[in-house]
Amino acid sequence: MTRLAPRTSVVLAAAAVVVAGAVSLAGCSTVADGSSHSAVSGERATSQHPAVPTGVPTAVRGTGTLGEGFADPEHPPAPEATVSPSPGSWDDVAPPAGYRVVLLSPGDPSPETETLADAVDAWAEAEDVTVVPVVADSADDRLSSVATAIGERADLVISIGDEMVDPIAAISPSALHQQFLVLGAEIAEPTSNVTAADWTGAGFRGEGLGTSSHHDPSTFTDERAGRALRAGVAAALNGLSGIVVWVA
Repeated sequence: MTRLAPRTSVVLAAAAVVVAGAVSLAGCSTVADGSSHSAVSGERATSQHPAVPTGVPTAVRGTGTLGEGFADPEHPPAPEATVSPSPGSWDDVAPPAGYRVVLLSPGDPSPETETLADAVDAWAEAEDVTVVPVVADSADDRLSSVATAIGERADLVISIGDEMVDPIAAISPSALHQQFLVLGAEIAEPTSNVTAADWTGAGFRGEGLGTSSHHDPSTFTDERAGRALRAGVAAALNGLSGIVVWVA
């Protein structure tokens, strides 16, 4: 098994400290002109042009309830657990009015990542959710793009693309107030604010673990990505975070 080189781990740790400091400083800023954030079709934010935060996020609950077979309400999943919800057990859950997400993605997306992005756009349009795109234009921008995403103070940061897994893993422990959803991949040791929506055929867990032996690009279909997204969001909206939601 290939392991992350020690030097890379040190670089990630050092960068995490720097970016975490930037996040902390950004959190002290306010918007002076009251301008609104961009929607799906709006101008994207980038790590070179960080968005200005507008306030401190609060816990967000969705409308509707999880159906039978999603998770045992009397025995909630433990941190880092994997749940395999029954198909459709998330159908009754929807984001509340005014729900706002950041879509965090790499600048040179693979076909699989583009499928995930399309799923987010389709879901957002159907549910009247505002999406603020944040793009890491290069490998050097990935850590700072996570800080930019956190600075948006959205209800949820949705991360797509294997390239963004390690930056999320490095920064998310320093931003426990921010909820993340990793779509089509997962973090090996997620903190309580990171949920993953994954399936057989996906399964990337970071450079130290590499691509799963069952990785299959053909499983990244519009239908599968849409189901995983809705199941993952439903979990987050019901306080089931820090887990992996494994869709059939």
